[in-house]
Amino acid sequence: MPLSTNFSPQTPKIKPKILSKSLSFVHNLGVRIPTKRVVVMVMTALGGTRSMAANTAQHADDERRLAELGYKQQFERKWSGFSNFAVSFSIISILSGCFTTFSQAWNNGGPVAISIGWPIIASLILIIGFCMAELVSAMPTAGGIYYWSLKLGKPVHGWLTGWLNLVGLVAVIAGVDYGFATFFTFTVSLFNPAWSIENLSLVFIVFLVTVITHVMINVFGAKIIHWMQNVNVYWHVVGVAAIVLILVFIPEQHQSLEWMFTTQINNSGWTSYWFYVLPLGFLLTQYTITGFDASAHVSEETSNASIAAAKGIWQSIFYAGIGGWILLLSMLYAATNVEEINKNFGFSPIVLLTSLPQNFAVTVLVISLVGQYLCGMSCVTAASRMLFAFSRDGAVPGSNWLKKVDGNKNPSNAAVGAAAAAIVLTLPALYAPEGTVVPVAFFAVTSVTVIGLFVSFAIPIYLRWRMGDKFKQGPWNLGNKWKWMAPIAVLEIAIISIYFMLPTTPAGMPGNENFTWLAFQYSPVAMLIVIGGAMIWWFAGARKWFKGPKSDL
Repeated sequence: MPLSTNFSPQTPKIKPKILSKSLSFVHNLGVRIPTKRVVVMVMTALGGTRSMAANTAQHADDERRLAELGYKQQFERKWSGFSNFAVSFSIISILSGCFTTFSQAWNNGGPVAISIGWPIIASLILIIGFCMAELVSAMPTAGGIYYWSLKLGKPVHGWLTGWLNLVGLVAVIAGVDYGFATFFTFTVSLFNPAWSIENLSLVFIVFLVTVITHVMINVFGAKIIHWMQNVNVYWHVVGVAAIVLILVFIPEQHQSLEWMFTTQINNSGWTSYWFYVLPLGFLLTQYTITGFDASAHVSEETSNASIAAAKGIWQSIFYAGIGGWILLLSMLYAATNVEEINKNFGFSPIVLLTSLPQNFAVTVLVISLVGQYLCGMSCVTAASRMLFAFSRDGAVPGSNWLKKVDGNKNPSNAAVGAAAAAIVLTLPALYAPEGTVVPVAFFAVTSVTVIGLFVSFAIPIYLRWRMGDKFKQGPWNLGNKWKWMAPIAVLEIAIISIYFMLPTTPAGMPGNENFTWLAFQYSPVAMLIVIGGAMIWWFAGARKWFKGPKSDL
């Protein structure tokens, strides 16, 4: 079982005689304060002092641990354990992924891919999270994933891991904010016919504005960004509860449990349901429950990071897994107009509009939109920290500019850089076949997110497994359970990475008589450019100077 430690300083002792004399002195001055109230005031004051002393000592311990890893403290440690959990939970955002990629599972597997596929894949992701939690407990740095690979393997491992993790974090900004733009445009179209999600230029403009505002929040709202992560957690808890209640009690008709857990749907055009189509539907779960490495990326800003960041990773996966499953089951429960949903290729708002009065449908959409927007904000936060850390070690072009922090000790330049890359990655979404509801480019971006992030997770997990008992565990660890968890984690990642690079429709398969580049799933090309470019740069010269973390002590 994971271990847990807590800092617990000695409580100051108050001698009864001293307290009695103090109270007598106060009474002699003519001040009449009830004795019990004075005792409470004194203990409260002492408790506050103890809390301040504990925080100071904890921060000193965190700084010492960071120095052992080769870095000086540059950020303020203003993130609590809950805030650390909140940033990963916010990026996972079941209000985002469960709505924006619902169609991926509906078209590729149907209810079976959702009701049964979600808990199975979520359980496997939790195992991945446990393995990563052990790593962050031992090495709590903003670089997180790539730093672990550097320390557990060779510089080339860190180099490749860093680039995979970076492209994954950039892609998650693109995926979340483009999904928000699509849903925002659709919601407005319910009141203004001039707005249409088939107008891809309009959707892209909304996407641009969304990304820019998220950068501005991260740059100018640096002092409250951790507080906004906390707000997002509460929004998700209350919002998901409200949506579930609406979908359970408002519709006049519901599906049966048998339909929800046995129905198969295949709108993909492919014929092999169990070995090709259904696994493609698992992208819903794998894409939604990702980004939990954010707890590692903000570990240098978190108090008691060796414990808090570890818990932030696995707890965000665990609670999102349960909440997401309940939310999705309620959506299936209300999905009675299957013909209309199929006609719109599983677009989740159609589930709402065909089962609810419009005012309730709009309410659900607004709740989801707020969650999606806050999720995108958190994605920029995580990506900026990782880009800052990677630049701090000189691994990115423009590192001298990207590694700078502003007056608020915030990596503002890195936030701008990550957002700009996300915009470039999403440019293909401007082009799609006529009548397309959601362009293939969106699902390509989500695939890039999953492949980039999860493959970057697999490398240090494997290297830790290879090191065996020589690995020095942190205060939160798996005991001996890493021996079977790590191989399962790496195998799951290898399998899903292959599937999510495959074409999602026959029209996207080169050589097919109906092939069109507008339906091409470009995630393999994007990954080839990133990995190929990184490795060409490595052999061309980076291997000579990139030796690992550059100590700034």
